[in-house]
This record gives sequence, C-alpha cells and structure tokens, in this order.
Amino acid sequence: MRIGLLTDLKSHGVDFLARSGFGSFELLVWPGALFDPQTVTPRQIDQLKQQLAEHDIELSALGYYPNHLDPKEQPATREHFVALLKLARQLGTDVIGTFAGREPEKSIADNIPAFRAYWSEMARRAEDLGVKIAFENCPMFHGHPFRGTNIAFTPRAWELMFDAVPSPALGLEWDPSHLICLLIDPVPTIRAFGPKIYHVHAKDAEVRWHVVREQGIFDEHAVRHRMPGLGQVNWREVVSALIEAGYRGNLDIEGAHDPVYGGALEEAGLLVGLSALRQYVPPTTSRK
Repeated sequence: MRIGLLTDLKSHGVDFLARSGFGSFELLVWPGALFDPQTVTPRQIDQLKQQLAEHDIELSALGYYPNHLDPKEQPATREHFVALLKLARQLGTDVIGTFAGREPEKSIADNIPAFRAYWSEMARRAEDLGVKIAFENCPMFHGHPFRGTNIAFTPRAWELMFDAVPSPALGLEWDPSHLICLLIDPVPTIRAFGPKIYHVHAKDAEVRWHVVREQGIFDEHAVRHRMPGLGQVNWREVVSALIEAGYRGNLDIEGAHDPVYGGALEEAGLLVGLSALRQYVPPTTSRK
C-alpha cells in the first residue's frame, strides 16, 4: 500500500511526486489530456514507465469521469473508454476509475437497465484485457438541482449494479469523503464491499453542523471536502478496515477540492494529507 495523488501530470508531475515522498498516483486521462490514447506515442509511454521505475513510483489507476449513460455523449464516451482499457495495460496498470453514469431524471433503480446494457459490454472487454473498472461513489450533486450524473453513490445502488452485471471486472473506487457528506458511516461499507474495492481516493470531508442547523443538509455550504486528516474521516479505522478486507492497492489523494488548501496552497495541503496518512499505512509497504 502506497500513498499517492490524483493528477494529470501537468499540475503535479513525476518530479513533484518523487520530491514530496509520494509513492503512487492515479493518472487523469480526459480526451486531449497528456496521455490521450488517440495521440499518445509508444515513445511517450516508454519514457513515462522508465521515469516511474527510476523514482520507484507506481501508477495505481487511470481516471476518466464522464456520464457514461448520457445518450447524447455515449458514442464519444464509449470510444474513449474502450481506448483507455487498452492503454491501461500499456502503461502498466489494471484499474480504471470512472463514474457509472446516470440519466438524471430517472431514479437509481430506473437507471439499472441502461447500466446493464452499457456496462455488460464494457465488463466483457475489461475481462478480456485483465482490467478492472472501479466506480467512484460521488453523487455529482450537492444542492439544487439534486440531479446527479452518477448512480454509484450509495450501498443500495452498489447492490443493484453488481447484481445487474455480476462481473469480477466491476468494482468500486471507494472515496470516504462522499459517504461523510451523505451522513453514511464509511467503515461498515468497507466490511460489506471490501472485495469490490479496487482503488481508493484518499479524500476527507466535514459536515458543517452550524450550517445544517440553520439551513439544512441540502444547503450547498453544509458539507465540504478536505485534505486527509482535516475532516471527519477516521483514517486509523479506515486503513485498518481496508487491510483487513484484503485491499492491497494504494491511497491516492484527491486534493483539489479543499477550500482552505486550494490554489497556491494546494501543494502544502497535499503534504498535510500525506503526513496524516503516513501514521496508519504500514511502513514496510509505504514508499518513504
């Protein structure tokens, strides 16, 4: 288990990772990104792999977060995602983090037929390539209009999804911050879905109870995301539960959302998060 971060390698490159003591990262690959599969060259791939080997840094996963179930966007989304499945193996990782998608006007249950149709195909492709698809549990809304673009944000939805497509290629990119924002206790979800956790976003969150008491939980200021150690996630319990559940992947910090350590202070905040997590990640498996 290593501690890393989510990056496109433009804002925070390999040199920053190595200099700061991070041992892994999840690479964001949107269309037009640095390693867009439509434009990346074998030489660029080889150079990145060599650079990572020199600094002893692991590529945990690729990340791409569109609304896969939007009918208008689906053809382009499918094409890019299929290319990412192949790119993952070329880059040396076997996990892709993404959203399950959602037709916003429909309930979670009413989205399951479209989920089954789309992700059954992707799961077969992933199985053939030895790649795992990890759905992040972000609802993609807080506050008006309460119509998210991702159904994979509650344990009940996870049950419906994995029942609909019972493929070993489909799992979770587990992020405790979104559970905190929904007033869900994160640790029991690890115990219930541990074998399905394929990647972890290390992001914290805090419920601002003074706002909740005045404006309610649906107010846009009622919750906010924080760097690890600065919110309400009990990282001691989380890391212990992940290890007990058999998780041996990495913890990659998603740091861009912290309202205190943002902008020019983001790098300082990332180091705060790294320090907080180091207390609990086994030193024999964490890059020092």
